[in-house]
Amino acid sequence: MLLLCPDDLWGRVAPLLPPAPERRHRHPGRLRVPDRAAAPAGIIHVLRTGVAWRDVPVRAVGCSGVTAWRRLRDWTEAGIWPRRHAALLTALRRTDLLGLDDCAVDGSHVRALKGRIMSAPHPPTVPDSAPNTM
Repeated sequence: MLLLCPDDLWGRVAPLLPPAPERRHRHPGRLRVPDRAAAPAGIIHVLRTGVAWRDVPVRAVGCSGVTAWRRLRDWTEAGIWPRRHAALLTALRRTDLLGLDDCAVDGSHVRALKGRIMSAPHPPTVPDSAPNTM
């Protein structure tokens, strides 16, 4: 099994994760794949290689691609990634490792309002349609 998440990083991520759902008593089903084995390795594998979730190699990653995708979905809905990002930025600021002298803003992160800020509403340039007589 491939663990792509080092101990120190996992120690910072694990407290942010939502608790695992309790197993059912009557029909428990399969054992849940541990979070550390499931998501980081599977998600990173998909991001690095670009393969489809269904094509994730179970033996190399430790879980199916569908399991990794479900954890990614659940963690995204729980708001893990913005909290992890904020914690990382805080840690970098504390150690003076975050330099904002050279930074870039990408259009995928900042909303572009049709390329400009509208100062006032503009009247339409097409004539009104004829009223419906039916």
